[in-house]
Amino acid sequence: MIALASPGWQFAGFFFHLAGALACTIAGFWLVRHPRVSIPHRGWTLGTLAATAAWCLAVAALGPENLLTVLSAAGRDIAWIFVLYRLFAADGRHQLMQPVRPVVAALILVILLQLAVAAAATFVGPGAAPDRGSPAFEISALLHILVAVGALVLAHNLYVGAAPALRPVLRWPAGALAAFWAYRLNLFTIAYLGGATDGLIAFQGLVAGLVGALLVFGGSAQVEGRRFSPSRTVAFRTLSLAVIGAYLLAMAIVAQSLSLLGDGLARLTQVGLLFAAAVLALHWLPSRKLRGWWRVTVIKHLFEHRYDYRAEWLRFTRTIGQKDGAGRETEDLSDRAIRAMAEVVESPSGLLFAPDEDGAFVLAGRWNWPDIEVPPQPIPAALATAIEASDRIVDIDQAADGADQYAVPEWIAKEPAAWAIVPLLHFERLQAVIVLSRPAFPRKLDWEDFDLLRIIGRQLASYLAERAKHEALLEARQFDEFSRRIAFVMHDVKNLASQLSLLARNAEYHGENPAFRADMLVTLRNSAEKLNALIARLGRYRAGDSMQLGRVALDDIARRIAAGLGDPGALVALGTSGIAVLANDEALEQALAHLVQNAIEASDPGTPVYLDFSTDGVRARIDVVDSGEGMAPEFVRDGLFKPFVSSKSAGFGIGAFEARELVRAMGGRIDVDSRPGIGTRFSISLPIFAAAELVRLANEGATGGAKGK
Repeated sequence: MIALASPGWQFAGFFFHLAGALACTIAGFWLVRHPRVSIPHRGWTLGTLAATAAWCLAVAALGPENLLTVLSAAGRDIAWIFVLYRLFAADGRHQLMQPVRPVVAALILVILLQLAVAAAATFVGPGAAPDRGSPAFEISALLHILVAVGALVLAHNLYVGAAPALRPVLRWPAGALAAFWAYRLNLFTIAYLGGATDGLIAFQGLVAGLVGALLVFGGSAQVEGRRFSPSRTVAFRTLSLAVIGAYLLAMAIVAQSLSLLGDGLARLTQVGLLFAAAVLALHWLPSRKLRGWWRVTVIKHLFEHRYDYRAEWLRFTRTIGQKDGAGRETEDLSDRAIRAMAEVVESPSGLLFAPDEDGAFVLAGRWNWPDIEVPPQPIPAALATAIEASDRIVDIDQAADGADQYAVPEWIAKEPAAWAIVPLLHFERLQAVIVLSRPAFPRKLDWEDFDLLRIIGRQLASYLAERAKHEALLEARQFDEFSRRIAFVMHDVKNLASQLSLLARNAEYHGENPAFRADMLVTLRNSAEKLNALIARLGRYRAGDSMQLGRVALDDIARRIAAGLGDPGALVALGTSGIAVLANDEALEQALAHLVQNAIEASDPGTPVYLDFSTDGVRARIDVVDSGEGMAPEFVRDGLFKPFVSSKSAGFGIGAFEARELVRAMGGRIDVDSRPGIGTRFSISLPIFAAAELVRLANEGATGGAKGK
């Protein structure tokens, strides 16, 4: 009834209608060749496919405005209506729903009335379709709209009123019929309003062919369990394109509506709207926050679960096993563990804390979070014990509101970007803790986040535990090698002692020689001092050894260390003078000498190292500060205080380990704060001598009073 005006669209319509006829024919032959296919409307479906194929061929051969084409279109519509009615028989509703038959009869009557109008218009103007805007055209379009609306109502009731067990069978047929009549409704509504319909008319045949194929292949019981389930990526991108298309369509409608204004005002308004739309698009489309909001909204309303677990697990394993072209790890395992967990929940950054040798959790990894200040003891023991016992993820927002029983550290509670604290448990033992930052689009954690983060945390904990065992094995091998080297050293020491003994025996024969006697005494004195120093150092760390402690003035220690450097400007002493600590003079000097020498080697030539003394009245603090290259958190935790591990190519890796053991033997503690590219601060804490004496006297007085009683 509506003619194609454009030659290009006439050519396209010819091929599209041939394709529709071919699709209907293939679907019909398939249905005939598979008699066992269970379909509740086999006979009516074959007739409808034949009627649709005949209409497509008539349009391709004669055009859409020919009377024979109009007759075949009416037969096609009546056949589709009967198929729709027969679908109600799938669960017997054609017998129970009395309103269905009158609606079907009314729709067929309207189709026949529309055929009569078309025939009358054709006889008035033979061979030509009625002009747009004519009464015959408007009546015909309204009748087509009425048929499409009635068919859509039937399709809606067909699916909504079906029994739940039958809906999988009716899903595809009802959807296909609804799509066909919705297409027809859109076509004749646009035609009635005077819009361009060439494209819609050309695609009619292809749409009808696809609907026929869906009716056959989707309406059988064999596809009852088949569901169209697009991936999250496809759904997200498809809906994004749909939103963009709707946006462009809305802008086009607005621009066309402005044509009602005057020419100058309309053009000015159109330019202004296009400019505003471009500015908004450039501002919002690249926004990570907007993409996060859109992804959360799509996943929340279109999918049963938020996460695509297969895709997330594949990405997780790729991140953990990521290596460069040479087979080397691109990042430390701690950083990769943070990134693998953060990417799952779209967190932009995170921190990892692992226990040191004392069991305190310290910073072990930092991923994309360089600006957050982390204290030396970031995770309290109470929090670590609580989350280890409960295996719960701490929601920082709930903890801040008092809804969670965990006491979040103050430095995390004050950080607005902190989002969640995730424990990493391996065999119910806490291996590490990861702190995640908020996504670009903030949202609340739910049960699905908790479940996924918990299982990922356990997997990461197994990797970290495996690495720790591997490092322990390497360390044991290094100690074995060190023991063999010490055996050689002790053998040499024994030989030297034997030589000295021999020298002493020879003195019995040459003792009267003054020259021999003088030379022998010097040799004996020097050798004995070296041997005693070596033996004392080798035996210092034996179990059960105790170190003699006394009053040690820090100023004297600083002067001796500075004098031993040879460069008066290499070490600068600062802070409070006159501080005396309870320590061993030789051991403290040796420990500080190690730290100062390492700081000088790490600093640029001519840059001084600072030795700062301070006290709070109970304990003294000795800081060795340099402005060198600094150390990475993983090296401070895993390598700094381990023997045979050194950041220097020629270093043996004993100095820092020995310094820490000396300080520990004196009842002190050594902490490290290092930043790559900024410098390092070693802090030694020792008791003040006067305060220690007061405590000792008080304890002795209490002990004496108890004995007196």
